[in-house]
Amino acid sequence: MSRMLAQLFHRLRAFAADRRGNMTILFALTSVPVVVSVGAAVDYSLANRTKATLDAYADAAALSVVNTKAMAMTETQAQQSAITFFKTQAATLKRGTIGTVTATVTDTTSGRAAIVNYTASVDTTLANVAGIAKIDIGGKATANSALPVYMDFYMLLDNTPSMGVAATPADMTRMVNNTPDKCAFACHQMDTAPNDYYGLAKSLGVTMRIDVVRSATQQLMDTANTSQVVPNQFRAAVYTFGAAAETMGLTKVSSLSSNLMAVKTQANAVDLMTIPYQNYQSDTQTNFDKIFTSMNLEIGTPGDGSKSSSPQKFVFFVSDGVQDAANVACIKTTVQGQDPVTGIRYTRCMSPLNTKFCDTLKNRGIKIAVLYTTYLALPANGWYTTWIDPFNKGPYGPSPNSEVAKNMQSCATPGYYFEVSPTDGIAEAMNALFQKASQSARISK
Repeated sequence: MSRMLAQLFHRLRAFAADRRGNMTILFALTSVPVVVSVGAAVDYSLANRTKATLDAYADAAALSVVNTKAMAMTETQAQQSAITFFKTQAATLKRGTIGTVTATVTDTTSGRAAIVNYTASVDTTLANVAGIAKIDIGGKATANSALPVYMDFYMLLDNTPSMGVAATPADMTRMVNNTPDKCAFACHQMDTAPNDYYGLAKSLGVTMRIDVVRSATQQLMDTANTSQVVPNQFRAAVYTFGAAAETMGLTKVSSLSSNLMAVKTQANAVDLMTIPYQNYQSDTQTNFDKIFTSMNLEIGTPGDGSKSSSPQKFVFFVSDGVQDAANVACIKTTVQGQDPVTGIRYTRCMSPLNTKFCDTLKNRGIKIAVLYTTYLALPANGWYTTWIDPFNKGPYGPSPNSEVAKNMQSCATPGYYFEVSPTDGIAEAMNALFQKASQSARISK
């Protein structure tokens, strides 16, 4: 027995002296934080993937309310739409719980800004051993875009007798060669031949400048219609100087309307002003002063264009820029005239446009786009060489240096002036002015 006890005692002493078992104990003690760390890394990676997915949903939600179709929504509607968009997408997640989702949409005159914020959490697996049940995540997305600009366009088309000039050099030659007084103007006189040069132009197939203006106006309605970002973004109206000389004055061909195709159809009525007989009222049918005064009364207060109820206002003025009016405060040349039928005498004013009438509109915030259809030299016409040529020529005839051209340019809002000669495209120039007007206000960060 004593021998067995001695052996047992020896073995216990040997076991107590043996240090090799400490590694097992140490490994057991240190494995817990190692496992927790690895688990946390795995869980964090999964949470980060979830965040990346939710960030993409937030980006998409913000973008969804600043695209062109969404611009018709109000700020409140857009905010709710962004939240709904995000939650709908997030519902497809395989992991994660959505917390709060907020959206802020702000419209200003320069554009729309959308901000989407979210919070969420992702349940853990291995990290749960250390008491970490979930990982909180969150994100923010911002999107900006330009707002559609609401604009009203008032087409002011000069249809007075001078706009009956043949539209191209070839047409001018055809008219000159077929008129006894070598006239390139297709005057729309209602008395019988040989005074009805309008009828002559039609029979010869001559295109008049008023024909080109009419067509260009109709084409512009097509351009405006297809350029709209939101419904009813653009409205248009069409005016002339009068269908007949007896009732000359600002005349509405088409009322202001968002139905641009209807405006296009109604614009087909634009034609050269009729004259009852030769030298009616001494040919004083181009009264810019009167027309611009009436136009100013026709147009309401312009807005900033941010809403349909506050549109910007543009006047598109198309003319050859020479006034021929009776009894006005003339800035250039006057001559005494007399109506051959009534015997009434007139102080006839022939001059460039008086820009103070343009300034009245511009001072109210109304923009003026001017399409100057160059008043061409008519060297074979005695009336032109005597009364118009002195203020319509530069060093070599009609040019940007002429008083007519300078005054037309001064009438325009800076940047909205275009001059076209007979060989240039009036439709293209009008379209270019429209594109500039409709795009210039779209500013995006």
